[in-house]
Amino acid sequence: MSQFPSATVASIILAGGQSSRMGEDKALIPWDGVPLLQRVAEVAAQCTQNVYIVTPWPERYQAIAPQECQWIIESDPGKGPLVALSQAWETIQNPWIFLLGCDLPNLDPTLLQLWIDPLANLPESTLALVPRQGKHWEPLCGFYRSQLQPNLTSFLQNGGNSFQQWLSSIQVQPLPVDATIAQMLHNCNTPEDLR
Repeated sequence: MSQFPSATVASIILAGGQSSRMGEDKALIPWDGVPLLQRVAEVAAQCTQNVYIVTPWPERYQAIAPQECQWIIESDPGKGPLVALSQAWETIQNPWIFLLGCDLPNLDPTLLQLWIDPLANLPESTLALVPRQGKHWEPLCGFYRSQLQPNLTSFLQNGGNSFQQWLSSIQVQPLPVDATIAQMLHNCNTPEDLR
């Protein structure tokens, strides 16, 4: 296992959602005393050299984000994670993007490193590496090759906006999800999820 943050992969943390089901900004909600966004960013910084936070409101989060984080100001907020990913790709040159939601309190850098280390050896035909539970992809803890950018742009221009639909149209290697991984992928969308 690599002991150094990957330079091949850039982490992208999405913090531009409306948190409507939560009723308050979930990025700022503390989990064990640490705001969710800060927890995710700190784990991402252990795994990758470059960490970007995509949000329309950087001033809201600057006090809690690790200093090494960089900011991408969402120009079209509220349009969903695919649009945010597409915009992030305009800035980032790394061969792979590690896309993360800001509401994943149980991320484990050791487990994530087991996913990151083999990326360099995947065949060129594998365009994404994404956890899959049953028929459902977990796209906001997944890896996307930079060559996908034109494909995503085309998908969006043709009216697509579903992550599940986009993933079903590209060459994705599923990451199997056992009980430990399922716990790591637990995300917080509602007050019940926090409990």
